[in-house]
Amino acid sequence: MKRPLAPLILCLALSGLAHAEGDPKRAANTVVLDETGVKNLRIETVEVEETDFEATIFSLGRIEAIPSKIAAVSSRIAGRIVELKVTPGDVVKLGDEVAKIESRQPGDPPPVVSLKAPLGGLVTHVDARLGDPLDPEKALLEITDLSEVYAVARVPEHQAGRMKPGTVAHIKVAALPNEKFAGELLRFGTSADKESGTIDAIFRLTNPGGLLRADMRSEFSIVMSKRSNVVSIPRAALQGESSNRFVYVKDFDLANAFVKTQVQVGEINDRFVEITNGLLPADEVVTRGAYSLSFAGASSVSLKEALDAAHGHEHAADGGELTPEKKAEMEAAKKGAGGGHADQEGGASSMWMYASGVLFLLLLIAVFTKKRGAPSDEHETPVKPIKKEAA
Repeated sequence: MKRPLAPLILCLALSGLAHAEGDPKRAANTVVLDETGVKNLRIETVEVEETDFEATIFSLGRIEAIPSKIAAVSSRIAGRIVELKVTPGDVVKLGDEVAKIESRQPGDPPPVVSLKAPLGGLVTHVDARLGDPLDPEKALLEITDLSEVYAVARVPEHQAGRMKPGTVAHIKVAALPNEKFAGELLRFGTSADKESGTIDAIFRLTNPGGLLRADMRSEFSIVMSKRSNVVSIPRAALQGESSNRFVYVKDFDLANAFVKTQVQVGEINDRFVEITNGLLPADEVVTRGAYSLSFAGASSVSLKEALDAAHGHEHAADGGELTPEKKAEMEAAKKGAGGGHADQEGGASSMWMYASGVLFLLLLIAVFTKKRGAPSDEHETPVKPIKKEAA
């Protein structure tokens, strides 16, 4: 199935924008794990797709054997059970020998009659013991063919009016939590329950492997309508409360990185959740391990380390690209933290250069000032001799 190209391109563009420089929200919502962490949390993801979304109603019920597929084994003559070859729970085939009956008719030895299975299936009851007398009116054992069974749901009467023969139901059985079954509506029961206001809806379903047994409790998700091209995800991926729904989306660029993403949901059925905003087709959401990711924020790998490894160059602590200003700050911090003897020598050398320059400048100023202040020979004032006064 080919997906539209435009949404995919838009998805990739948005994913790239998520790596924009200095995005503290992205850094706070990104969980980065190492390979061991992914294995320990058993992380599994599924791709978001536009699918047919089913609106369903929930019901409880039970499994029943089909009456036409139940057979009793009995003897045509009176006698005594001399051999019993099956016990409850055994599976037999059509024509298999299940017991031998010694006739009451005289003889030496008395004649023995073999009883065979009238159909293949599961031995559900054995009502006699070895040596018990057996009359033609009494059934020896019961065999039930469970290749197909009935699943009977108790449906509210007002919902039953919306259902027609052929309506599909997804069925789960408490005794088989990892198995899923689908059945089609055959008919309704002959009467409704006055107290509960429900009526039996009888679904027929195949039973591969004979796993389903009569009287097993079951849960029904009965499909009432279907819509096409709906963006949906498995229910296991949805996290949070009704007012704050979110999922974890696999980062497009970073390995083992998952971004907590807010979503808006529409209808919810037994298997899927409709997403009205927050995700696009081709996003990969975490299904198994999504709940555990909520508690894995303090991972062993930082966002900066993961980005450095993925892009081959250094990033800021918040995961953004390094601007010249940020790079200068980081280098200054590194020098301040581990300058050592070389930094001290460099600092002393710089100070000596500055001091030498200042002294040279002061010397030039002094020489220049002296030249300007000295009088020239042409303008010297003659010195008058001092006359001595007569005594």
